[in-house]
Amino acid sequence: MLFMLYVTGRVWQVRNFTSSGVQMMPKKVKDFDELLLEAIDDALSSLGESVKQSICFHIESKFVAKQAIPGNIKDFKFGLEKIFGAGAQFLEILIMKNLHAKMGLTFPVEANTQLEFVDYINAAKQSYLKRHTAE
Repeated sequence: MLFMLYVTGRVWQVRNFTSSGVQMMPKKVKDFDELLLEAIDDALSSLGESVKQSICFHIESKFVAKQAIPGNIKDFKFGLEKIFGAGAQFLEILIMKNLHAKMGLTFPVEANTQLEFVDYINAAKQSYLKRHTAE
């Protein structure tokens, strides 16, 4: 169920219900979340449709629901590592490449900086939000 609330001309989407109230995120976050989920889907699809479905089933049943992945990227990474071991890095790199291509923009990373998967996703999200809130 999706609730929309209009605040000062911006569309806010209700994301989570918590004991302290409702947490709301601007619509641009959702746009990034959709790009991230598409990048993940594309990476898993490269392994074949039945393999993708199997991985998705195990990730969702044991670690994190698909739609919750953008807010729980560490849990998703943990799930990939439990399923693939060191091979999870291959998928993480593929997801990062897919996300970078889908974003259609660059974001500053200093030379020789090694970003872990979670750090990369967070940096990409901040860059995406900064670019799209400036427009």
